[in-house]
Amino acid sequence: MKTIATALMMIFCLAGCSPTVGSDDWCKSLKEKPKGDWSASEVKDFTKHCIL
Repeated sequence: MKTIATALMMIFCLAGCSPTVGSDDWCKSLKEKPKGDWSASEVKDFTKHCIL
């Protein structure tokens, strides 16, 4: 039972990691995402950090 709980906790921790807004990894991942799925804040942040 403890093994299952530990495995689930590790999966949730790894899945929750995302690149920091404005980092190169974040810019690359957003470029791969369909532009129709971008939120208004993502558009603003992408313009601020990746274009300018």
